[in-house]
Amino acid sequence: MKWRSNHVHKSLIDGEGAVVVCADVGSTYTKVSVVDVEGGELVATAQHPTTVDTDVLHGLDAAVEATGVIRPAATYVCSSAGGGLRLAVVGYERLVTAETGYRVGLSAGARVVHVAAGPLDRAGVDELRSARPDVVLLVGGTDGGEARVLRHNAHRLGVARLRVPVVVAGNVEARDEVMGELTRRGVPAIPSENVLPAIGVSNPTPARTAIREVFLRHVIGGKRLSRGPRFASLVRGATPDVVLTAVELLADHSAGDLLVVDVGGATTDVYSALTPDENQDVAGTLWRSRTVEGDLGVRWTAPGVVRAAAVERLPDLDDLAPAATARAADPGLLGPDPAVDLRLASVAATVALRRHARGDRPRTGALTRAPGPSVGADPTQETKARDLRDVRLVIGSGGVLRHAGAAAARQVIAGALTDHAGGWALPRMAEIAVDVDYVLAPAGLLAAEYPDAALSLLRRLPSEHTISP
Repeated sequence: MKWRSNHVHKSLIDGEGAVVVCADVGSTYTKVSVVDVEGGELVATAQHPTTVDTDVLHGLDAAVEATGVIRPAATYVCSSAGGGLRLAVVGYERLVTAETGYRVGLSAGARVVHVAAGPLDRAGVDELRSARPDVVLLVGGTDGGEARVLRHNAHRLGVARLRVPVVVAGNVEARDEVMGELTRRGVPAIPSENVLPAIGVSNPTPARTAIREVFLRHVIGGKRLSRGPRFASLVRGATPDVVLTAVELLADHSAGDLLVVDVGGATTDVYSALTPDENQDVAGTLWRSRTVEGDLGVRWTAPGVVRAAAVERLPDLDDLAPAATARAADPGLLGPDPAVDLRLASVAATVALRRHARGDRPRTGALTRAPGPSVGADPTQETKARDLRDVRLVIGSGGVLRHAGAAAARQVIAGALTDHAGGWALPRMAEIAVDVDYVLAPAGLLAAEYPDAALSLLRRLPSEHTISP
């Protein structure tokens, strides 16, 4: 099922030039882009239903074959198939280290399914286990500060023998002891620098890198998406992590703050890259971040969109309830009326932007606190709001927008940007672009080794917004 194919560059497709295949293996569709990394051109694109019920390589190979490419120089893959990366955060204080760990998990492309703060007890471990995380991010204490809770939680995780990889990113002075406690009990443990080395200082990159490595080494193979090692050898990261890399690259070469609103079948993700200011909160501010709304999607979670509309007092969508239920029951359903999908997408984008800007706790899973005196706040308390008034570029992404065409997709995003009743300050002057060629994921895959080609792909996004060389 091809959404675009350009065979003008046939010599490149036939292997005479330097082309790289970039693929996003999603839960529903596998999208493939062929990129001339020397000229930075998008040569061909294709998609195929993801064959998660058999072997994801079947769908990937079919999509690559549809592009016409014969001998690519390399194949880079990102994946959110099989539910993507499920991460649990175990921290010290709800408003400090656990909150920072939560934000770092989102920036690493994870869906944070559980957050616990304070000393774990047996019930807390049971709740953690029931969340079925692929990875646990263990945080707690600033460097040289409190380490008692970090040690206690490491002991609890070790005794529980979850057999889930644990990234240790807390007080560095206790790191060796914590690592020893976990490995001695057979729990895979990966060391990282502290996510919060000092109050108000966030250090997300090392933990984000460690989570990515765990995803590649443990999670992809553990999900049994494919037989044999080939698929795991191709995957470079979780799709949301790769997209955030592209957003960061775009932000580095753009004037002003930017947003990406990605409306998917199961979630709506919002990425923001903002200019730092001096008013950081106690947990440190991630100026380039992502939120995930696990109840807002146009397929698996479509009924959640209808419910969210009622909670947010948006125009009544009760007439869409049957269609939303049908889409959740059959996510592969191609609706006879695309207008229904666009109405669902419009509400999903509007609510997701409200939550992202207001600092609402995203609806991604259980948010708990462990008992004990270390917990000093309600675990459902909202996070710090984001100031989006200086956003200059808003990019709409996701299959529902891509297939609707640029004009209809722009209307969906424009509606969200004129949402005066949402309780957040709207961007004062923003251009809207739509990722109709699906270049964000390929650009993120290419950013490390072919930054010029990645930037060239990103220049396809805006029609007027300046992207500097």
